[in-house]
Amino acid sequence: MSGPNLTYEEAAARSALLSVTSYEIGLDLTRGPDTFRSTTLVRFTADPAGPASTFAELLAERVHGITLNGRALDPDTVHRGGRIHLDGLAADNELLVVADCAYSNTGAGLHRSVDPVDGKVYLFTHFEVQEARRVFTTFEQPDLKAPFTFTVTAPAAWTVLSASPTPEPEPGPDGAAVWRFAPTPPLPTYLTSIVAGEYHLVADHYTAKSGQEVPLRLASRASVAGHLDAEELFETTKRGLDFYLEAFDTDFPFAKYDQVFVPEYNLSGMENAATVILRENFVFRSKVTDAVRHRRAATVLHELAHMWFGDLVTMRWWDDIWLKETFATYMSVRAQVATTRWHDSWTGFANADKANAYRQDQLPSTHPVASPAADIEQALENFDQITYYKGASAIKQLVTLVGDEAFLAGMRTYFARHAWGNSTLADLLGALEEASGRDLGAWAQEWLGRAGVNTLRPDHTVDEEGRFTSFAVLQEAPAEHPYLRSHRLAVGLYSRREDGLRRVGQVHVDVRGARTEVPALVGTTRPDVVLLNDDDLTYALIRLDPHSLSGLLDSPDGVGAFTDGLPRALTWAAAWDMVRSGELAAGDYVHLVLAGVDSESDTEVVQTLHTTLLTSLDQYTAPQARRQLRATVAEAARKRLTSSEPGSDIQLAWALLLARVAETTADLRLVAGLRDGTVEIEGLVVDVELRWALLAALVRGDQAGAAEIEAERLRDGTTAGAEYAAGALAARPDAAAKAEAWEAAVRGDIGNGTRRALVGGIHSPIGLGIAQGCQRELLRPYADRYFAEIGEVWAGRSAEVARTLVTGLYPRLLVEQETVDRTDAYLAEAAPPPALRRLLTEARDEVSRALRAQGVDAAARG
Repeated sequence: MSGPNLTYEEAAARSALLSVTSYEIGLDLTRGPDTFRSTTLVRFTADPAGPASTFAELLAERVHGITLNGRALDPDTVHRGGRIHLDGLAADNELLVVADCAYSNTGAGLHRSVDPVDGKVYLFTHFEVQEARRVFTTFEQPDLKAPFTFTVTAPAAWTVLSASPTPEPEPGPDGAAVWRFAPTPPLPTYLTSIVAGEYHLVADHYTAKSGQEVPLRLASRASVAGHLDAEELFETTKRGLDFYLEAFDTDFPFAKYDQVFVPEYNLSGMENAATVILRENFVFRSKVTDAVRHRRAATVLHELAHMWFGDLVTMRWWDDIWLKETFATYMSVRAQVATTRWHDSWTGFANADKANAYRQDQLPSTHPVASPAADIEQALENFDQITYYKGASAIKQLVTLVGDEAFLAGMRTYFARHAWGNSTLADLLGALEEASGRDLGAWAQEWLGRAGVNTLRPDHTVDEEGRFTSFAVLQEAPAEHPYLRSHRLAVGLYSRREDGLRRVGQVHVDVRGARTEVPALVGTTRPDVVLLNDDDLTYALIRLDPHSLSGLLDSPDGVGAFTDGLPRALTWAAAWDMVRSGELAAGDYVHLVLAGVDSESDTEVVQTLHTTLLTSLDQYTAPQARRQLRATVAEAARKRLTSSEPGSDIQLAWALLLARVAETTADLRLVAGLRDGTVEIEGLVVDVELRWALLAALVRGDQAGAAEIEAERLRDGTTAGAEYAAGALAARPDAAAKAEAWEAAVRGDIGNGTRRALVGGIHSPIGLGIAQGCQRELLRPYADRYFAEIGEVWAGRSAEVARTLVTGLYPRLLVEQETVDRTDAYLAEAAPPPALRRLLTEARDEVSRALRAQGVDAAARG
């Protein structure tokens, strides 16, 4: 990894010693395509009773000068390993550092991108967790907040954005211009930002009920400006502001709010103060499903919530990173329900986001929501689905416990008390305890302080007339985290009526311990389906009892028989986890999905089910049955292409699935016809994104090659098109193509967007890249190369690049005991650092789980 790994002890010692008064940062962006000049003047005070030395951070190509309190320091002596060692501190200090820093192409630091459409240059920063040191000299930890004053020299034709409102540029040297930004409020280094280039801007404004005026802007590259649907984005933003200002009873914390859509970004979004960065994929070049629009709205509202959770009040250290992410996630779902057309967003949360948390929580690397972080690397390890979605589930429970009014009152107190400062979990709980009058210590320990997820099973007996003679809820915990929680949940009873499965009864239960009797159900007629955690009130895996499961498997519409969306979502999630846990055959699950999916009108649910189908085919189905089951799924996709409403999102979703599973000559002929226009299906528009998906199918099936890929790249001409082309070349069923792609991904000096496209697999939503389930034998030689090279990759690459390669190139498609054994041997022999060990252990678990699932599927087939 690049640069030293800051530890908690180092950060605590430094924050005890000093306070940062201000940063003044000058950036000259006119010095060529490789480096920029960075000049930092940081003023800080030091405790006279403390040590007389400390350190600042800077990763630079060349340091020209370091001056501390007027005393010149030798850069070659004091600047070592990314740190500037400072001795002889006074009570009041000034540190001046002049350096040349490098632009990045990995999405970290100051990223530089050249648009292939028009050759225009675009820059943007990404500083979380400790990447500001790539751009200016810093005290790189979240509790050393300070005002920042940026001065930027750039070409006069550019737009420059930062946390403060953009000033009028002044004439600069050699025809350039200079932007002198006003000081920001106190911010941590990771939330500052610079955006520069010939960005296209769209302006609007928001007026709060209080009279506060907030200028709003959207920014994108000029070449995609025609696709920037500003009206919908501004409407979502304004509705979110209405909701948050009322909920938090406070003004918007900043003087303006910009949202910038950038290429080659590693995340969905980042909450830089007043200048949020969003990935350019959210500027839709083609028709997308409503599910994708929903995900964009969720991201917009999530990052907007961060202006309070994270920016106004910042966690003291990275062990409380969940404070900002959990609350932004929870509040964004509330905002979606209250202010957008996606009023059932809690159903979507249960179906997709919460399911991701369950998956993460079952891995060997699971951790508490509130996890200690001894250093930066450990903090990054724990920045995952548990942080976001298990945490949000816990907060949803907390609101039920204390009441909505007390929850919001506690949050208002929290913001008022800690505005522009830092906080901890204890600070948050203190504010909520004051508002609710409840002691939340036990709740916090149970739900935030303990790792793992519990499994709940119904256990019952019935008499000859079908009435319950006993009913209990059984609770299990994994051996590694043997803790049984208390759950307030509902047991739903669903029986068939003329229009489907309807709830005919519900009982609320307080589950404690391994077995909780439910006497209220004794004497009740057993329904067709018993659904634990009805209404999704707790965070736990649930199981279907044999009677309920067999009824769903045997019925023609299966899970689709439920008349309401939430019980369907909960049952889909239960069935999928039973597959992953080896309690339901993958083949049975595929048939369950194909029987019931037509009842789903929510495209987000449909596409989530499609993802589980693909995983079933690639990893969980017995190898001997894989081809036939794939053909069954392809046949279902073909039929629904013509039976779905013409032009609907559902039709597009099935077209994308067909492109992923097409394998037979007939299916590939259909795909080719759709792509070249010789086959038309009413309502289906084959635009640029769908063309790439269809071409991917032809490439995998050896029906298209380099010539067709190059022609499509030239037709597209964008950064996204170049990335798709790289992924398509890597997907060819050819040994030379795999070797070329591997070399470029592992050793090439390429952007991380292109690298992810080359790697493919989990990094490619349309199935491009090296990792192809139908090309396992071509991938087999790379298992040895992976373990031979991954240590060097981890040591020599930036964090984001290293994670992309470690996760994306792991031989997870080789679902064999040999893959597990090879991983175990590497872990034992190489003694990898903790963060790398974690990623490998998680990948190993996935293969072990797939091996078990394949065995269950094979046994079910006899």
